[in-house]
Amino acid sequence: LEKMTDLVAVWEVALSDGVHKIEFEHGTTSGKRVVYVDGKEEIRKEWMFKLVGKETFTVGAAKTKATINIDAVSGFAYEYTLEINGKSLKKYMENRSKTTNTWILSLGGTDYRVVLEKDTMDVWCNGQKMETAGEFVEDGTETHFSVGDHSCCIKAVSSGKRKEGIIHTLIVDDREIPEAVE
Repeated sequence: LEKMTDLVAVWEVALSDGVHKIEFEHGTTSGKRVVYVDGKEEIRKEWMFKLVGKETFTVGAAKTKATINIDAVSGFAYEYTLEINGKSLKKYMENRSKTTNTWILSLGGTDYRVVLEKDTMDVWCNGQKMETAGEFVEDGTETHFSVGDHSCCIKAVSSGKRKEGIIHTLIVDDREIPEAVE
């Protein structure tokens, strides 16, 4: 029952391999610092005399660098900010929405989260990097993969507008899946 008594911050971070929950305990009397990623203890420090500072750890399959900054605001109040790959969580997520597409779908009662990393064309589904086959087609490219016994294809077609760039569409069993906003 002693667990989580000093919980001061919780963040949800959407990465290619899934949405990760980061929890931070900060004992301002004991100086204790504990970082949990998806419920698993990553860092534990007891009796830290310095109450401000930072804790750095990794998140997810790609070992993405995360840092919790602990700053004194006033008196005995502290502010906790999370950085992912050296950017504030907000900046990181804004940038991520430009470099990835995410789709959430349900197939046969199971929920799937499919992520396309546009720079590498890697496809992730529920935390696993998928085996894909790419092919050039008349109006762009198609990246084929399977989820269970469902055939999936991400079509990449030029929008014809420089600012919009390439439009990526996920098609599962000949059905277009709308993109999710995380």
